[in-house]
Amino acid sequence: MTQTTTQTGSGTKPGQMTAVMRAMNQAPGPKVLRVGVVLGGKVIEERIIKQRTHVTIGPSEKSMFVTPNKNVPPSFRLFELVGDEYALNFLEGMSGRVALKTGVTDLASLKSQAKKVSFGNTQAFQVPLSDDARGKIVVGDTTFLFQFVAAPPPQPKPQLPASVRGGFVQSIDWTTTIIAAFSFLLHFGAVGTIYSDWMDPLVNDEVDVAQILESVRSLPPPPPVEQPKETDTTPTQASTAQAEAPKPSAGASAAKGAGGGKISDARASAIANELAQLDMQMLGALNASGNATAGVLDRGDVPLGLLDNAAASGAGAGLGGIAGLNLGAAGGGTVRPGAAGGGGLASIGDTQAATAASAQGAVKTVKGPTGSANVGGAAVSGGNVANASSVVAGMAAGFRRCYNRGLQSDPTMKGSVRITAKIGPNGEVLSASPSGGGGLSGEVISCVVARVQSAQFAPPEGGGATVVIPVSFVSQ
Repeated sequence: MTQTTTQTGSGTKPGQMTAVMRAMNQAPGPKVLRVGVVLGGKVIEERIIKQRTHVTIGPSEKSMFVTPNKNVPPSFRLFELVGDEYALNFLEGMSGRVALKTGVTDLASLKSQAKKVSFGNTQAFQVPLSDDARGKIVVGDTTFLFQFVAAPPPQPKPQLPASVRGGFVQSIDWTTTIIAAFSFLLHFGAVGTIYSDWMDPLVNDEVDVAQILESVRSLPPPPPVEQPKETDTTPTQASTAQAEAPKPSAGASAAKGAGGGKISDARASAIANELAQLDMQMLGALNASGNATAGVLDRGDVPLGLLDNAAASGAGAGLGGIAGLNLGAAGGGTVRPGAAGGGGLASIGDTQAATAASAQGAVKTVKGPTGSANVGGAAVSGGNVANASSVVAGMAAGFRRCYNRGLQSDPTMKGSVRITAKIGPNGEVLSASPSGGGGLSGEVISCVVARVQSAQFAPPEGGGATVVIPVSFVSQ
C-alpha cells in the first residue's frame, strides 16, 4: 500500500503501478474507502466500502472488522464519517503511518495535530482524511491498510437467459404462425365453399313434386304375381291324432280298435287300471250305510236326488244271473244293493272301522324303539349355583329327543356320557365338553352338548362354577 519511489538524478517520480493507476480513466464522483486486514503477514480480508459509512473495529460481533484486542473498545470507529469526509480516529496504543497532503507522517507525530475526541470513557485522537490519503494502522497483532479508490462500476443485475425468461408467447415465431393461420383459413374456406349449398341455384319444390307425381302416374302397372295355394296339413294331422287317441270310457278292446296303430303294453296296462278303479268306485257307491254321494263326492249339496232316492228305497233286485252277476243271497226275497251275501258289495265301499274278524290280514304300522334318558344328580364345584338341579332336570326331555333321533339309525344303541359345563358370571354356559359316551353315536353326543350349552343357570357365587351332568340312555 506504500508508494515505491525511485531516485533518478536530483528528482523523484512515482512508481510504475501508481503511474498505471493514474493513467487509467477515473470514474467521476467521490472515491470510496478500501480497507484490508493483515494478520501474520497475510491479507485475510479486504473490503470496499461502497456506501460511505462508519468503519468500526473491536471484539464485538457488531463491528465491521472483528479484532481480539482487549485494549480496543467493543465497537471503535476507526474511520468515522464527519459530514461527507472521512476522519481517522486512533488510540494511545496504536501505531502506523499515514500519507496526507502534507506528507507521510506516523501516528505519534500526528497526536499534536489531532483533535481529541472521547468514546465513552476512552480518549482518542481524530485526523481528517482526504480522498488521496492512504496508510496503515497497527492494532496489536492486526494491521489495517486503507486507501481511497474510485468506485467500482455498478454490477449489472443478474438475469436469466432469454430462453428461460421468455414464456410461451415470447417463444412463438409469429411470422410462421400468421402464414400458417392464413393458409388454413384459405384452404378450409375453399372446402367449405365447395360443399355448401348457398351457391346452388334456387329450386322450385312445387314443380319438382308435380314432375315426380307425373312420372309415377306414367309408370306401367306391375304384372300380377301368382301365389301358389298351400295345403294346410296341420288340421288333418290334428284330427288324425285325435282319432288315434283312445277314449277313457271305452273298454280296452274298443280303444284298440279305434286307434289306427298298435298300443304299447304299458299304455294298455294303464288303461286297464283306470277302468278297474272306475268299477270299484261304482261298486262303492252302492253302500248301504249312508247316501250314495257320501262315497263319491266330498260335498252333499250336489243335486243327485234321483240317485239318493234309489239308494234309500226298499226296492231291490231278485235272484238271477243278470248279465252274469251272481249276488249269492239265500232265499227268494228282495235284495238291496250292497246287502247280499253276508256283506257282499257293502263290504267293498264301507268306510267304517273294520271288526276284529274282518281286520285279519290288514297292514299294521310297526312302531320303532323308544328310549329313555336318566339324568343323575348334578355335581357343582367352584361356586354354588342355586337352580342347578332344576335346570339339569329340565334338560331330560331334550336329552331323550336326541337319543330317539339316534335310535332311528341304530336301534341297539345305548350308553352313558358325562357333560362338564363351565358356568359364567351371569349364569350362561361358557363351554361344555363330553367325556365317556361309549356306545353312543357322535350325533347323539353333539346334540346333548348343544342342549347343555343352550341352558341358563342362576349366577354362581364367586363369579364362576363347574357343573358335571351324568346322563345314561337305555332303549325300551
